[in-house]
Amino acid sequence: MKLSQQFTDALTFATELHANQTRKGNGVPYIAHLLAVSSIALEYGANEEEAIAALLHDAIEDQGGAATREEIRRRFGDTITEIVDGCTDADTTPKPPWRQRKEAYIAHIYTASASVRLVSAADKLHNSWSILKDYRILGDNLWQRFHGGKEGTLWYYRSLIEAFRTQGSMPIINELDRVVSELELLAGVADKNSEC
Repeated sequence: MKLSQQFTDALTFATELHANQTRKGNGVPYIAHLLAVSSIALEYGANEEEAIAALLHDAIEDQGGAATREEIRRRFGDTITEIVDGCTDADTTPKPPWRQRKEAYIAHIYTASASVRLVSAADKLHNSWSILKDYRILGDNLWQRFHGGKEGTLWYYRSLIEAFRTQGSMPIINELDRVVSELELLAGVADKNSEC
């Protein structure tokens, strides 16, 4: 598949939207995460619309809410906007409490479209890789970055894997399970229900 000018336009738009944002705790420019999520999605079979949605998956949540949603719709159309919306856990400021948002997001994944599940899984896979990498360096100090702490963060990822699996097994979910299982093992929170 050859990516079109629309992908390039989305990459530019995402770079501009997230220009002043960095990853939690490590100062890496946020665009690195968006590029990684789009790359992972493509490696696991994403079409161009899904790859564009992967670049924009945090735009509504982190960079403007409803106004950004409408700008995405204007620039990239309804399908991409629906995927990005499906990957958004809150579009208001202030955001609802962490646990409430995460429970609602997990519940949504059970009925989400295949495109939303793919982009969401790519996002969670990159996040879990990043957490695992940083955990190897920082140990338990890492969990101070996260509203859910160690237990809440690991609960969230394990619950998402269970939700993703209700729609069938996919290689990306199996990889997410392997990464989260390794993180649980290192963090001392091994889950008996994990399927490696």
